[in-house]
Amino acid sequence: MDIVLYNTKAKEKQVFLPIQRDHVRLYACGPTVYDRIHVGNARPLVVFDVLVRLLRAAFPKVTYVRNITDVDDKINSRAAERGISISELCEQTIFSFHKDCKALNVLPPDIEPRATEHITQMIAMITGLIEKGFAYEAEGHVLFSIEKMPDYGQLSGRSLDEMVAGARVEIAPYKAHPADFVLWKPSKAEIPGWDSPWGRGRPGWHIECSAMSAGYLGEEFDIHAGGLDLVFPHHENEIAQSRCAHGTAQMAAFWVHNGYVTVEGEKMSKSLGNFTTVEDAIQRHRGEVIRFSLLTAQYRAPFDFSDAALQQARTVLDKFYRAVSVADRADIITDLTLLDTEFITALADDMNTPLAISCLHRLAVEANKGQLASARQLLSCASVLGLLTDENWFAGEADNRKATFEIERAIEARNQARASRDFDEADRIRDQLAEQGIKLLDGPDGTRWERL
Repeated sequence: MDIVLYNTKAKEKQVFLPIQRDHVRLYACGPTVYDRIHVGNARPLVVFDVLVRLLRAAFPKVTYVRNITDVDDKINSRAAERGISISELCEQTIFSFHKDCKALNVLPPDIEPRATEHITQMIAMITGLIEKGFAYEAEGHVLFSIEKMPDYGQLSGRSLDEMVAGARVEIAPYKAHPADFVLWKPSKAEIPGWDSPWGRGRPGWHIECSAMSAGYLGEEFDIHAGGLDLVFPHHENEIAQSRCAHGTAQMAAFWVHNGYVTVEGEKMSKSLGNFTTVEDAIQRHRGEVIRFSLLTAQYRAPFDFSDAALQQARTVLDKFYRAVSVADRADIITDLTLLDTEFITALADDMNTPLAISCLHRLAVEANKGQLASARQLLSCASVLGLLTDENWFAGEADNRKATFEIERAIEARNQARASRDFDEADRIRDQLAEQGIKLLDGPDGTRWERL
């Protein structure tokens, strides 16, 4: 069965065929590690995890690379705000990122390169661009000259004037053209920097992904994935510098972009302050609930995040888990040709997860009527979506209810101790809960609690 994907470059859905017949090479832009990821950041992680699972079921070999940006001005600023070293901030954030990915059942990529480990490759690529006349030095910076690339802008499909107007383009006097972008910039003594032919400095954002993707996947590869907000300038500039550095007709054959997560119709973002971190969402909902909820919308369409949507997702997952309770997990089918035809047809059509999920509902109804084969199909199809993997789904819920009951009982005992002016006992209960990772928040409306 053919897999069809919407190719941003072609502005249409196309049948996906890898450049090398039996080897799919995919690169996705990973996090800039200055803060915890929010649910909007989680969407591409989940979406492209499903894509990789589908590709691995369809092709003999898939190499998935997802980078980590660990050199960036946001990182420098956040480390200074917190009064910790840049390396300490990065390690803490990477640890938290991996923890969030695990909670969302996002499989690790085959390769997870860090930008700081590939500075030599970036310097080599920049040197080549200068030698070929595509880049120039100016006041300690090295910039890419967009006027040297006649078809610049083919990914976004916008003219140069349209791209410059109102876009994230830094205006600087040392630029030959306002849209020229930075490949290398100088570093002051207090921020990270590396020796280069142009002085001590650090790479620009775009060159990082070009160097790492070429190093692990080749000068041309199959799929480059990322959020819709990366089309311009990030992906547009990746294409420009990669093609010019390597002399190739393309960087990636397919460009796949997911739509925004919104809150009441407005894009979720840290700049707007309307975001919910994955960590906070998991305090109220299981990671699989968040994952499933994100998959209820087609990946290119907006997804409006709300507690109501998550509650609905939980209800559906409970239904599916009950339906597969009679199936043996050892019988999970991994051969796409043996899976439910309607489900695979939906998923292969540009990852139409809403339609695929409707097939799961049908299989659940059949399973509840005693059809064991449908229960097996439901379990197998769900595994392609990274769902129904928790063998202790309901047992875990019972444990959570018991833990919540015990916490609330301890809070009530503390309240009684305070009312009796037995403050030593009240403090003892508070400290005991703190040791269990429970923080108490006293307020005019009573005592709330949250996990540390």
